Parts: sequence; C-alpha cells; structure tokens
Amino acid sequence: MILSFFFIVKITQAVTYSGVVKNQKNNEVIIGCVVYLKGVPSISTSTDINGFYTIDVGQHEDTLVFLSMSFKPREYSISPSSKDIVLNVSLNKEEVGIDLVEINELKNENTKSVDMSTIELDMKDVKKLPAFMGEVDVLKTIQLMPGVQSGGEGNSGFYVRGGGPDQNLILLDGATVYNASHLFGFFSVFNADAIKNIKLTKGGMPANFGGRLSSILEVNMNEGNLKKMEYDGGIGLIASRFTIQGPLKKDTSSFLISARRTYIDLLTKPFISKESYYNGSGYFFYDLNAKVNYKFSDKDHLFLSGYYGKDEFKFADSRAGFKAEIPWSNGTSALSWKHIFNEKLFLNTALTLSDYKFKFGATQSEFDFSLYSGVRDYSSKVVFSYLPNKNHKIKFGGDYTYHIFIPNNASAKSGDVEFDLGGVVKQYAQENSVYILDEFGIGKRWKFNLGLRLGSF
Repeated sequence: MILSFFFIVKITQAVTYSGVVKNQKNNEVIIGCVVYLKGVPSISTSTDINGFYTIDVGQHEDTLVFLSMSFKPREYSISPSSKDIVLNVSLNKEEVGIDLVEINELKNENTKSVDMSTIELDMKDVKKLPAFMGEVDVLKTIQLMPGVQSGGEGNSGFYVRGGGPDQNLILLDGATVYNASHLFGFFSVFNADAIKNIKLTKGGMPANFGGRLSSILEVNMNEGNLKKMEYDGGIGLIASRFTIQGPLKKDTSSFLISARRTYIDLLTKPFISKESYYNGSGYFFYDLNAKVNYKFSDKDHLFLSGYYGKDEFKFADSRAGFKAEIPWSNGTSALSWKHIFNEKLFLNTALTLSDYKFKFGATQSEFDFSLYSGVRDYSSKVVFSYLPNKNHKIKFGGDYTYHIFIPNNASAKSGDVEFDLGGVVKQYAQENSVYILDEFGIGKRWKFNLGLRLGSF
C-alpha cells in the first residue's frame, strides 16, 4: 500500500506602494505628508524632502489614506496584487475652520523617532510671525526655538547650545553659505519669498554631514509653479522684493526668480547735501535667487539653482579727507539630479559652488590701503537611499570638496609709490568623506540609528 501526502503552502507576497505626493495647484512636492492604511494605522509612512513615499501594505484589501496639514485628505482603494504599484497623488488645498481644539497627551509619542533635536519649519508658518521692519527672516525665526540663542539684539547670527556662529553648517540647496547676514548681521541672506522650508538639527548629527560642531541648518528653495504663472512681492520700510515663478513647460519644467533690494541709500540721500562733510556715505544690499527644475520622467528630476547677494557700505568725511568702503558678497550654485531606480533604491547627486568675498578699503589724502579675503568651494556629492522594508532605512554615499582660501591679503600705496606687501596668498585644500547610516527597528519597542563617517582633509 502506498500512502501519498500533499501539502499546499500559500506564499503571501508583500506589495509595496510608492510614488510622489504633490500640490495640485502648483505641482510642487509636499513634504511630510502622512500615508497610512485605513484599516491598519500601524502601517504608515511619510513623504521625504522630495515628496516621495514608499509603504509595504502586504496583501490587504483596504484604503490608502494621504493626509497633510491644510490639504484635503485623499483616499485610494487598494486590493491584493502580485506586483508592486506606483501611485502618484495630488492633493487640493482646504480651508479648515476649527471650533474646538482638544489636546490629548500621546504616550511615548516623542520617543517614536530617532531624529533627535530636529526642527522643521514651513515658510508658510514662518511668514505668520511678526517681522522686524517688514522683513520675514529665517534666522530670527529659529532663534525662537529651544536651545538656540541670538548673536545679539536684532542680530541674525545664532548660537546653538553654546557653540559659536562659525560652528553652524548653513546650506542653501546643499551649497555652503559662509556669511548668512546682511546689514552687519541684522538681516539674513534668505529671501522668504524664495524659500520653501528649513530644517535645523541641533544634536545627534547624522553621518552624512560633517565639518561643524554645533548644528546643521538646511534651507531649500521653492521649485517654481508647474501649473501657472505666479507673482509675489512687497514694499517694506527698508527693502522691496519681487518674485515671479511659473512653468517653462506645463507639468514638466518650471522656473523661479526672486529679487530683493534695500533703499537705505536712497532714503538717506536727501538728508545729506552736496556740501555736507559726509556726502558720499551710504549703504545698501541686494540679493537674487533663481531656480529651474526639469522633470525628464517619473524617475528622473534635474534642478539648477543659484544665489548671489552683495552688501556695499561707504563712509566719507571730507574734513579729514577720509573715505572707506566695505563690500562683501555671497554666491552659491547647485546642480542636482534625483533618480529613482525602483521603489526601494534612490540616488541623489549634486555639484555645488560656494563663493564668499570680503574687502575693506580706505583712503586718506594720498594714502590708499585695502584688505581683502575670501573662500571658494567646489563640491560634489553622491547619496544612495535604500529601503529594504518599512522598518529599515539605509543611506550611504560620499562627498568631495576643493577649497581655495584667500586669507587677509593687503595692498597699499601713497601717491605713485606702491608698497610691496607680498603677492596674493592662496591656500588650497581637499576634503573627502564617505559615510553610511542604518536606521532599523526591532519589534515595536526598539529603534536604532547607527552611523559611520570617515573623513580626510
């Protein structure tokens, strides 16, 4: 007698939904949109800085919910599938009236994330705060955060938990900003109309950043309206600004141009007559932001952004035959490419340029003296993000920076006589680093964030 036994094993494949969440009005990506399974709230995620999400839903037959502040929630019915699905979503704006606010304490809610001492702010919220002399300022806003102190009354410099202002890494679209202030520190170089969001990391520094001890301030510019032309501007007590953005090709490419200039010099000019000893004195600053983005496909996105700002201070005293001029300028540019290999692997690459220049020049009688310095960086970055599952995130990559330092060079002359103070001194340096970050969870109670960074200078 022959007995036969048959076992039927059913293998359930985990299905992954992924895609990009955008604002339907202007097609800009939405950061921090919560995506969760309606029947199983524990299965959830949120969109990253690129508006991208990925979520493993198993073989559930339920509803996928997209929820973001000030947008109408959107739901999509899902059913079991044998393959992963790409689902791009657009959300509409919603005006919400609130009659009653009930505050509930969520137990252990502040320990669910391993991102310690991190603050993210949207510029729409920043613009609601009172502004000094009508100028909305990013750096003054973060001075209101715990652990952050101002560099002085009205100053835009900031200290984080005892560190100096030079120990803060300030990035504009990934490019380093060495001097983030206008008007001797009273205003920052960031034009609020051109900024999308800011992120301040005060502790637990991730391994993909280095070179500073105190904090990391990431500032990201708007990408431009992909749907229609949009104009914005304002006239303040000391400055005016104007912003234009719109599509180059609808839903595919867009641009943004934002300019700002003070008119302190124009306002004070009528009060300084031509006969005045101080005729020729004045101050002004201006800055210009520009950005272009092009979407080649659902998997490839190219960005090109730039910033340039300059301060010009002049002082004259005809009684002493004295004139002084102090100009300084900042310039950054960034070219970045974002590629999606699949729903689990992503690539971000960037080429950036940072340029800072400072000069002090003085003339008295026939004697001329000038002092100038600066720093220029050429940088490249490559970052891979790998998401094996909803409880595991891996980020690895490297960066390279070529520094050109110009420290305190001077020149002087008296009449036709030039003093030999040495030629222009330039110092060069190379900075390299590789890193890996691994964030994973074990069960419901344990979560780890491990990082390793190797650097050379």
